[in-house]
Amino acid sequence: MKPLTEKTAVITGCLQGIGRAAMDMFAKNGANVFACSLKKTEEFENHIEELKKECGVEIIPVYFDMMDDESIKSAVKEIQKAKIPIDALVNIAGMDKDALFQMVKMDDLRSTYQVNVFAQILFSQYIVKLMLRHGKGGSVIFTSSISGLEGRAGQLAYASSKAAIVAAAKTMAAELGTSKIRVNTIAPGFIDTDMYKDVPKETIENKIKRTALKRMGQPEEIASVLMFLASERSSHITGQVIRIDGGKGI
Repeated sequence: MKPLTEKTAVITGCLQGIGRAAMDMFAKNGANVFACSLKKTEEFENHIEELKKECGVEIIPVYFDMMDDESIKSAVKEIQKAKIPIDALVNIAGMDKDALFQMVKMDDLRSTYQVNVFAQILFSQYIVKLMLRHGKGGSVIFTSSISGLEGRAGQLAYASSKAAIVAAAKTMAAELGTSKIRVNTIAPGFIDTDMYKDVPKETIENKIKRTALKRMGQPEEIASVLMFLASERSSHITGQVIRIDGGKGI
């Protein structure tokens, strides 16, 4: 039996990058998926249809804007209307607005926190409520970053928001354990996604040199850890932060 057979996951950020890889891997390992994205594209819809046929699972696209609380609420109503018990929530969608400390604009700081912290906590409140009604526990996973653990020059808004979500997840883990809901966080390092498409080649090479494995990570490598945390294979793991960084600092 596949590790996620008969499970249903809600995954955000499915349009591209780690979110897309997670959606694909969860489906290929037996999960039904509510595939959340900011916007609808023909390519995304076609990909979902092909994935459904290939894997024999249900994949339901859900579109909403994490900058808008009402949009989040409407998305949850759409998920609830499907009347499918939720086993896992994977929070991947995020925002990155880089600037040195003294140059950080308060509007950028607020919008980063809205997407990376406030919206994720609000969305998680709604989805956890559905899990509690289901009564069989579940798994909630947040995506932080090594920047949120260590800090990075030029990333005050991003790094501090990712640090905040780590603390939120640990608090949730302490509160929800008695309901058999596990809450964990992953902290990816240098991953080959569109986030780095405009980064100079020299900068990328320098980052690679500082890792033990001497290469960028792939979205599929992050997705495999997310799958583990969503499955019963991690049934005694909660309140943890798992670094996936190729040996950063070793």
